[in-house]
Amino acid sequence: MRVLIIDAEKKVAKLLKSVMEEAGWIVTIAYTGMQGLALAQTVRFDTIVLDIMLPGIDGFEITRRLRRANNYTPVVFLTARDAVTDIVNGLDLGADDYVAKPFSFVELKARIRAVSRRGRVPQSHIFQVADLTLDSSTYEVFRDKQRIPLTKNEYQLLELLLRNAGRVVRREAIIETIWGTREHLRSNTVDALIKLLRHKVDRGREAKLIHTVRGIGYWVRG
Repeated sequence: MRVLIIDAEKKVAKLLKSVMEEAGWIVTIAYTGMQGLALAQTVRFDTIVLDIMLPGIDGFEITRRLRRANNYTPVVFLTARDAVTDIVNGLDLGADDYVAKPFSFVELKARIRAVSRRGRVPQSHIFQVADLTLDSSTYEVFRDKQRIPLTKNEYQLLELLLRNAGRVVRREAIIETIWGTREHLRSNTVDALIKLLRHKVDRGREAKLIHTVRGIGYWVRG
């Protein structure tokens, strides 16, 4: 399960991320409306957990823009705004559920599982470029039918690249997806992770699949 949390309360977001990762979910955090919208438009998530009150654009506007763009990723509002008018507005905009703060972690995870199961748009869990295949339901990666063991960060990076195959993924999007923040992140961290991934995916093979667009980002193409 890949979840995007968009919440300006950093302590709440980080606690949610910790709890969800204990369940084996892959979690990305955004702390502003524009950052969250950019991630939701770039990366395919199973569910978006979204606060209403955000810097920049609010959760209502994020939902409105996603639905207008025919992005039907399930959205669960998680917010302190629990007035009936807010709940109705959120659901009318296309949200799938609405949970008020304070909340139960057990209940929230159950609601996320429920909306992700009934996701409005069937999404493939198999991503393939040339002879490289990733199965997001089993977290397995194969190149020419040979299994490639990856660390958590290597897997997240490769999945991001494959979900956007044929398009350049900017360095900023990689940082936000894998680490959720730029705080205390060394400038060469992304380069080091790409090098490790290339070593496992491309080393010793005539066809190189991971490519660099200097100064911008990376992409996968056959």
